[in-house]
Amino acid sequence: MSRTPRPHRVTPIAVRAPGRAIALALLALVSATGAEAGCSDSARPRVVWTDCSKDRLLLDQQDLTGADLTKARLSSTSLTGARLTQAKLVEAELSLTRLDKADLAGANLERAAGMRPSFAGSNLSGARLHAAQFSRANFSKAQLSGAQLAKSELIRSDFSGADLTGADLSKAELSRLAFKGATVTGVNFSYSNLARADLAAAVLKDVNLTGAYLYLTNLSDADLSGAQGLTAEQLQLACGSPGTKLPSGLQPPAKWRCNDD
Repeated sequence: MSRTPRPHRVTPIAVRAPGRAIALALLALVSATGAEAGCSDSARPRVVWTDCSKDRLLLDQQDLTGADLTKARLSSTSLTGARLTQAKLVEAELSLTRLDKADLAGANLERAAGMRPSFAGSNLSGARLHAAQFSRANFSKAQLSGAQLAKSELIRSDFSGADLTGADLSKAELSRLAFKGATVTGVNFSYSNLARADLAAAVLKDVNLTGAYLYLTNLSDADLSGAQGLTAEQLQLACGSPGTKLPSGLQPPAKWRCNDD
């Protein structure tokens, strides 16, 4: 007696797997297309250039208020005089980037990095530069009042003439920084490395120096009478002069350490 052959059963996995693969491929294509479209957008307020390559561009005076430049690559790009208030430049690459006289008030530059970026004369009031890594950066005459620079690495950077009133530079790497003519009132330098930094003639009113490393830090003619957290042990490492003013109760070391021994 012949049997009626049973119909071949297709398992749900066999049906769904190709469909899922196609769907994922389409999603990836849409995502890539969207990213490319965003990167090709022209400069404007709130533009989204996340993870975009924007190297070697001329963007002077552009209005990029509130723009999202997270992880954007901006090496050698000129943003002189650009408006970047409240912009997001988290982990942005800023090597040789020119941001002179740019308005970066309230901008977020956390973990941004680069060699020799220039912020000369820029407005960074209230900006966040937590854990930023800039070597030989130019912050001369920049406005940095209330800026957050804790745990930043700013080796050999220039803050001459800058206004750092109330800025947080705690636990920061600040070796060989130049502060000539800078306003440092109320700056938090606690546990930062100020080795060989130049604070000559600076008025360090209400400055927190708790735990700061002052090896060969130039304190010649500096006014530290209003500094907080300063100890005799720290002064033993520093370079001062007869004109250096110290907090009440502290005496200068028998010999200032102004040369490599």
